[in-house]
Amino acid sequence: MDGTEGSAGQPGPAERSHRSSVSSVGARADVLVYLADDTVVPLAVENLPSLSAHELHRAVREVLQLPDIALDAFALWLVSPLLEVQLKPKHQPYKLGRQWPELLLRFTDAPDDDVAMDEPSLQFRRNVFFPKRRELQIHDEEVLRLLYEEAKGNVLAARYPCDVEDCETLGALVCRVQLGPYQPGQPTACALREKLDSFLPAHLCKRGHGLFAALRGRGAKAGTGEQGLLNAYCKVKEAGDGEHRASLSTHYRAYLLKSHELPFYGCAFFHGEVDKPAQGFLHRGGRKPVAVAISLEGVHVIDSREKHVLLGLRFQELSWDHTSPEEEESVLWLEFDGDNEGTPVNKLLKIYSKQAELMSSLIEYCIELNQTSEPAASQENVSGIPSAAGAPPPPIQRPQLRRQGSVVCSRLQHLSTIDYVEEGQQIKRVKPKRTTSFFSRQLSMGQGSYTVVQPTGSLEQG
Repeated sequence: MDGTEGSAGQPGPAERSHRSSVSSVGARADVLVYLADDTVVPLAVENLPSLSAHELHRAVREVLQLPDIALDAFALWLVSPLLEVQLKPKHQPYKLGRQWPELLLRFTDAPDDDVAMDEPSLQFRRNVFFPKRRELQIHDEEVLRLLYEEAKGNVLAARYPCDVEDCETLGALVCRVQLGPYQPGQPTACALREKLDSFLPAHLCKRGHGLFAALRGRGAKAGTGEQGLLNAYCKVKEAGDGEHRASLSTHYRAYLLKSHELPFYGCAFFHGEVDKPAQGFLHRGGRKPVAVAISLEGVHVIDSREKHVLLGLRFQELSWDHTSPEEEESVLWLEFDGDNEGTPVNKLLKIYSKQAELMSSLIEYCIELNQTSEPAASQENVSGIPSAAGAPPPPIQRPQLRRQGSVVCSRLQHLSTIDYVEEGQQIKRVKPKRTTSFFSRQLSMGQGSYTVVQPTGSLEQG
């Protein structure tokens, strides 16, 4: 496994406890494949040890009667509480399952006792390399439902950090799917209160009292919880006058479209740590745990405890590299533009992770995919319909302005970075001129906005 098409990361929202996907091995074996909603697809297969992920994928699609788009939209994953790996079509899941302890030792810091007890399950999940623009072309309700269930699980587990307003909007769509259309005068509030954690992330469902509870709210506005959710539920629009089931695909699609606004939607997650900024009289720092989210659009570093973004970069805005454990501690390096006391500089972020090699390979592969898919994408409009010859391209929509203090905005003040203008040197004040990069691994300068810094005069070092 080289990591360029497969990807590994930290556990997902449904951290299943030590259960196997294989109940017997022999001439004929029973295999259990788990879906995003935690339901099981049982498969009776022959010659399991030599069966490829592609063959098992086809068997799942046949059982679920999914259309051809599912071949690209979904992939098979091996997932445990310690590690998750998206499989390439050529991978043999059974053999990788037998090698699971070796993968854990290589890519995690799990204690030996946990490694010995851990066992992966086989899951049918969204393909990291499936573009969001192609999701807009999907009309099959079951495919939309599976994508919806996975996105919902990531939101509820706070794996996708969301602002309160977005949580309420998404939660209201879940209410519509599970409870039906909003009916004024019905005891809806009681139903929401009883199942609140089915609609909102856990940190928005906690009920506290007194001053300390208010301080722990981290800026949650009044109306958070069942009242804010109820207000959003009232506003969910209905499509036509059809039956409850007939319009569910409309709400699945609405949930996905709203999720697309999250810059890390559809990404693979990896575990790591970053240095904390030095604080206090003794300048104590230490490290904080982070999730590194990598998608076709870029890289996001997310604070695992506070559930907000520390750094978000498109591929055009960064250079990267990694160091292996043979050289020193396994590290992913991200380089990007910033400023030091108002002066433009290059910043280096050091992410400590035994999965640095996997992250580096995934970044490289995503960039390659983007470059090869750009010509095809430019021939389609947002509906997925090929443009007529000679027709002007559709206007580019400017992204919506993010709310001040949004959880998806970068928080560089919470990161400890290395600022430099010459190779390997830290700086305080510089007179910059943008010329060369510390790293050679980056997008072509003609395609992006990333630039680098070098001094023209004297350098005051710190």
